[in-house]
Amino acid sequence: MILVVGATGQLGGLIAQALIERGFQVRILVREGSAYEAFVRAGAEPVAGDLKDPGSLLAACAGVDTVVTTANSSARGGTDTVESVDRLGNRNLIEAAGNAGVRRFVFLSNLGASPGNANPFMAAKGETEQLLRNSGMSWTIIQPNLFMDKLPVIVVGLPALAGQSVTLVGEGRRVHSLVAMHDVAQYVVAVVEHPERDGRLLVLGGPEPVSWRDVVAAFELELGRPIPVQTVPPGQPVSGMPDLLTGFLALLETYDSRLDMGDLPASYGVEPTTLRTWVHHFVLESSAAPASAFDKA
Repeated sequence: MILVVGATGQLGGLIAQALIERGFQVRILVREGSAYEAFVRAGAEPVAGDLKDPGSLLAACAGVDTVVTTANSSARGGTDTVESVDRLGNRNLIEAAGNAGVRRFVFLSNLGASPGNANPFMAAKGETEQLLRNSGMSWTIIQPNLFMDKLPVIVVGLPALAGQSVTLVGEGRRVHSLVAMHDVAQYVVAVVEHPERDGRLLVLGGPEPVSWRDVVAAFELELGRPIPVQTVPPGQPVSGMPDLLTGFLALLETYDSRLDMGDLPASYGVEPTTLRTWVHHFVLESSAAPASAFDKA
């Protein structure tokens, strides 16, 4: 039995679905009000629980061989904070898994996570990695770079599809090895299928480093029309964009994150998704989605 924590999120959902399709028994941790019925129809077993409730986690881990967690506080609010979820919540989950006799634990972290990081979110991820290494369980830690499915959608994809101009913070020429969530899910499945590879830190990126200008060009090619681009200096606000996001985009303009994946994709049976391929599928799926879907993005 595999317990997936975070299955109602975008990446966690891809992982849970992929594991079900491979024939694994999958249990998903759910909270009241979350949408998980599609996973139940596919064969997953739901169990009520919350990272902030240690007792519920112990029950969720009963009879489980492997825990996979993508849960984090980044898209939450209220009592779900970096402290309550990413730091204490992950600690609760690791302790519950250990007490329940779970053998293996797969943790989805972030590139650059470390206990000493000045960013609280990244520091909490780093602390969790450290706890996991010392837990006595077999572990795999996965540190993906930026997801193609996140910032490129907000910054370029949605404005481009709406016929609006794209606003870049800085010149948009720094490069980062963006990775598709689908690829990360495939790595997780390969990890689950190969316990002999436990005890590894997997740093994941896409097949080539790309800039914001490359992202714009890929959408122009797919849509068959030019996309107006305007830039604002780092540190200045962007109309309609949260300050937290503009601050992060400004940070991305201070460094490059090129990752040489070498033979890692082949050794895990993953065919890396190029930016061009991802944009093509994103535009196709968006054209088939109802207009209201964009209002919620």
